[in-house]
Amino acid sequence: MRIAVIAPPWLPVPPPAYGGTERVLDDLCRALAAAGHDVLLYATGDSTCPVETAWTYRTALGTVRVSPAAELRHVLDAYEAAVAWGAEVVHDHTMSGPFLPQRHHGTPVVTTNHGPFDDDLTPLYRRLAPDVPVIAISHHQASTAPDIPVAAVVHHGVTVDDYPIGPGGGPALFLGRMTPDKGVDRAIRIARAAGVPLLIAAKLAEPAERAYFAEKVEPLLGGDVEYLGEVGGEEKLQLLGEASCLLNPIGWPEPFGLVMAESLACGTPIVATPCGAAPEIVEDGVTGFIRSDDAGLVEAVRAVADLDRSDCRRAAKTRFSADRMAADHVAVYTKATARRDAPRHDTRHDGRRNGRRPMRGRDSGLVMAMN
Repeated sequence: MRIAVIAPPWLPVPPPAYGGTERVLDDLCRALAAAGHDVLLYATGDSTCPVETAWTYRTALGTVRVSPAAELRHVLDAYEAAVAWGAEVVHDHTMSGPFLPQRHHGTPVVTTNHGPFDDDLTPLYRRLAPDVPVIAISHHQASTAPDIPVAAVVHHGVTVDDYPIGPGGGPALFLGRMTPDKGVDRAIRIARAAGVPLLIAAKLAEPAERAYFAEKVEPLLGGDVEYLGEVGGEEKLQLLGEASCLLNPIGWPEPFGLVMAESLACGTPIVATPCGAAPEIVEDGVTGFIRSDDAGLVEAVRAVADLDRSDCRRAAKTRFSADRMAADHVAVYTKATARRDAPRHDTRHDGRRNGRRPMRGRDSGLVMAMN
């Protein structure tokens, strides 16, 4: 199959440090290519994913000032490139791209919602889903929009062989973004109460992240708690492999949480709250602990040494591998192309559609919206 994958233009694929969506797309494209598919990745020119690439912007635009116009220019060019390349299906990971009328390019499109089905996104995906299959990244995420016909739930995966299993036994680790909903300050309090050192590796770039750090996190640093900055590459792998646990006390319904799959691949158990997809990723008492209150989290941090790190690695290989993720996506692509090729019922003479008369002239469009 010839598959065009459209990434957002904000970060390269893969990202040098933080960037969950872009890291997933790197693993997905590599796994699709390894399975024998032809892959075109439309990203930014500084992307290094080892598949065929094309771009509008030579360098990533960054996440501080996200521009709708820049994304629209990016996706319009992407669809032109996909059609010229001969894509059989487009997997669009941008926000605006899936809403482009398919009649302009004729290629089946599927999209993944990487964010929550919130008050803004839910009405958009409700309108989109009848024409563009929408993929959710966890069952919890899909359950928050029960009226949207989600085409499939596909958990993220990682290229497990890229993550060496580590010895553990070191400090607890927080790895993510410097935001209140990730629970960095709570992680510090839990680790201190458990008597366990904590290393914090977190993205700290945007104004809101800096304000939270200055107000809530920086005053708690020192002694057994150290902030390392934003990390990536070999440094991240070393931190994950040596950590006694990934301490992830999130306070929001996170749709997935790629860092947890990465932690499992390194053999490192997870201590997390039961928010969002965490209970789908962590097998309580086997690959980590899910606890709601601080006392339970403290007890869990002390108990992770009793867990078998090989169980974590095994879960990554069987449940959160890039090969499994790619195969699940190919099943969605196949259905999307079959739907395009299937004969459609001609409704031109039905007289009524969905209980309404066909709209013509002044019964439709802007005039009707103004009434």
